[in-house]
Parts: sequence; structure tokens; C-alpha cells
Amino acid sequence: MLIGDKCVVSIEYTLKDDDGTVIDQSAEGQPLAYLHGFGNIIPGLEQELVGKVAGDGFQVTVKPEDAYGERMEQLVQQVPLATFPEPEKLEVGMRFTAQTEQGDIPVVITAIENDEASVDANHPLAGVTLHFEGKVVDVRDATEEELEHGHAH
Repeated sequence: MLIGDKCVVSIEYTLKDDDGTVIDQSAEGQPLAYLHGFGNIIPGLEQELVGKVAGDGFQVTVKPEDAYGERMEQLVQQVPLATFPEPEKLEVGMRFTAQTEQGDIPVVITAIENDEASVDANHPLAGVTLHFEGKVVDVRDATEEELEHGHAH
């Protein structure tokens, strides 16, 4: 069966950055299963898997615009430490969810200087070219329930 919309696809993969550093990988014997055509994985990878079958290997380079987008400096804000409930416990690298007018947004503290924290709402992989290598393990038709829910079960 060819990979296309409304298929459940299982892949084993390793994801690296431009330096060859492993960013993520599927656990051995536990492939990633996703519902193709429903935006469950980044567009650049999903597009490159179309037409492949179980057993096919792949090496795919995905530019930021087809993954998590470019970094946007306007998503880095300076926030007064007094805004936080326990500012003395803040550390660089802490992640939390900020409540905004657009809803909850995950952010990370990137710096603490004087009475302010820099918080970054960019995705951690924004601006990063991604290099995937792996193998298609299985391709099958999605069930009606999976199609209704929009993800693989």
C-alpha cells in the first residue's frame, strides 16, 4: 500500500540538526504511528513520505519553513520578574505555559538580567533545518474512528 491521505503510517526515524546532533529518534521497536494528511507531523516530512511503501528507507532534509518555521524575534519578550509568582525560583531553561489573549503558549526562559526575564515563545526547533533518516515500517488504511478523531490509535 502506498502512503497517501487517510493512511496510518508507522516509521522508525532519527532526527538530526545540521551539525549531526541527534535531536530525536523513535524508540527501538516502537515506531511513530501517525495519520497521513491530517497535519500530525511536520509538512516537509509528510510530503516526502507520499508514495512510499512499507520497507522503504528515507533520507529527508526539511527546511525551517516546512517544519517549525523561522525564528521570530518578536516572540522573545522581556518580562518583569515581579510578574512571576516566585521569581527567586526562576532559572534559565525553565519551560512553562504563558496565558495570553491568543490562548496558552509554551515559553522558555532564555535569560535573567536585573529585574527582567527573557521569555521565548518560538518553537525550540524554529529556524532549524531538520535531517530525517529512517524506514517505513507499516502502512494501512485508517479506521473510521481514527479519521473521526484525526489521529492514529
